[in-house]
Amino acid sequence: MARRVAVIGAGSSGLVCIKTCLDEGLEVVCFESSDDIGGLWRFKENPEPNRASIYHSVIINTSKEKMCYSDFPIPAEYPNYMHNSRIMEYFRMYAEHFQLINHICFKTTVLKVTQRPDFSHSGQWDVETENSERKQQKHIFDAVMICIGHHCHPNMPLHDFTGIETFKGVYFHSRDYKTPEQWRNKKVVVIGIGNSGGDIAVELSRVTKQVYLSTRRGAWIRNRVGDNGWPGDMTVSRALTRFRTLLPFNLVCNMAERSLNQRFNHRLYNLKPKHRRDFQILKLAEKALQPGGNNIIPAPQNTPQRITRQHFATRAADLLRSGPVSETWMDMRWLFSQHPTVSDDLPNRILSGTVQVKPNIRRFQGSSVEFDDGSVVENIDLVVFATGYSFSFPFLASNVLPVSGNKASLYKYVFPPDLERNTLAVIGLVQPLGAIMPISEIQARWATRCVKCPSVAAMLKEVECKQETMARRYVSSPRHTIQVDFVDYMDEVADQLGVRPSILRLFLTDPRVALSVLFGPSTPYQYRLRGPGKWAGARQAILTQWDRVIQPMMTNGCNHPEPKRSVLVPLALLAAVLGVASYYNRNSLPSILQDPSAFLGMGFMPSWGAGNSV
Repeated sequence: MARRVAVIGAGSSGLVCIKTCLDEGLEVVCFESSDDIGGLWRFKENPEPNRASIYHSVIINTSKEKMCYSDFPIPAEYPNYMHNSRIMEYFRMYAEHFQLINHICFKTTVLKVTQRPDFSHSGQWDVETENSERKQQKHIFDAVMICIGHHCHPNMPLHDFTGIETFKGVYFHSRDYKTPEQWRNKKVVVIGIGNSGGDIAVELSRVTKQVYLSTRRGAWIRNRVGDNGWPGDMTVSRALTRFRTLLPFNLVCNMAERSLNQRFNHRLYNLKPKHRRDFQILKLAEKALQPGGNNIIPAPQNTPQRITRQHFATRAADLLRSGPVSETWMDMRWLFSQHPTVSDDLPNRILSGTVQVKPNIRRFQGSSVEFDDGSVVENIDLVVFATGYSFSFPFLASNVLPVSGNKASLYKYVFPPDLERNTLAVIGLVQPLGAIMPISEIQARWATRCVKCPSVAAMLKEVECKQETMARRYVSSPRHTIQVDFVDYMDEVADQLGVRPSILRLFLTDPRVALSVLFGPSTPYQYRLRGPGKWAGARQAILTQWDRVIQPMMTNGCNHPEPKRSVLVPLALLAAVLGVASYYNRNSLPSILQDPSAFLGMGFMPSWGAGNSV
């Protein structure tokens, strides 16, 4: 008898969970509270409660080759960066091709998910649901996959804005913004410079009298359009990612920041992030803690606080996350310490004056807004809070998966570590610099296989280690609690599943694909070349990925440009990688020479033994 799996949500993560369950011969039922698939990407004029909602013009920030499911390439004629309506078309094609719709119960809300009395033995769950006719049912499932995402509840920090209750204009969260027309010739303040804030400010600036973009920290602005006009994210290769991890963090950030500033000077445009600190301050702090030092780390000016070595040792993690001390002496936070904003248009709108970048808001007073620099703007008609979202799992008991400060304790961002049986998986609860679809897919592929997780203590230790690592790297912000690096995280989960591409084996058996995998874009097809779920079309998909990039732009009958495929460039880059890596890792060079697979992640992955099935 097939094991029964409940999938909660039919968005981009839920769809791929249904598909992977079917691939593994599991009986799957998906509960979707709305009347359609697509989740976040389905535009609705009127937002639904407790659901994210997009504006009409949303275009994805990840190119189609990097965002597609690994065994279902997006049609070649589709644009590289797709409008939300095209993304929905792709989801419908995917659902139709793999016959997923018949497994979805629409207009059905999950009320409660609880462990059955014999959970320690069976791993089963009771799932209570309610349909559109208010009829409630109780179901028994062997496993549950939660796919509700992290854009659940709009974050409206009104308590941080003095005088907001006196504001005479209109204010709302970015989820309630749909089109700009009704704000023609008005004056607007947009709070927040994430992707939504940047997009909304740009779109409004085309019709409004003036847009003021308020930001506390600033942001680094990345383009969709990369070098030579190629999609920017298609220039990120596995070799480049590995090369970056081998260099000092501050050097990598300096190089990337210099590249971004070549397009426009972020300081000149009042966008340079304020979390970027002078490296010398960190050196002074380190010197104070060295033997013979005074063990005193000076706090910020006008702050009497001082931290001793013992205090530092016991509260280092907290200090790295919050408080003025961390912002002053230990804030080694650079380009890769904050999620960048993707916008090709924002610098142009700033240059034309239709968008003015302003600091944080000090207070509201009637229809006027005063900023932290003392400037005051009168007659503001609209304030848009592009201040993000928080997530929760209201159908779960708090002891099953507690959420605090937008953080949930999950082993490899998938499994709650405290459960006796690994039959509850959270899919897609990550914030990558890239698309969520391939990450959700590889999480689902892993979760639906036989999983043998480490001991509870080992899992909790890894969770704590990851949280501390993220705290040291990222600015303290709700959006950075679930941040992952795309290639590193994909490889980490692929190791568990046994599908990480083996570069050494590929060079021995298929050098052409090996070069594409190592030096080409890190597309999801790479994780279908071997192991469970191997797809016969993966090789061809990798070798033709640039053709699909080119095709939608060939609209006037001109000859197709050919991406440069010289072997000399990859070989030169490989030599540079090895040379620089050898220098910076000279102390561990003997161990690298003994096991070169450890350097490029080429080793063959051990298979997990039989365990609990999800």
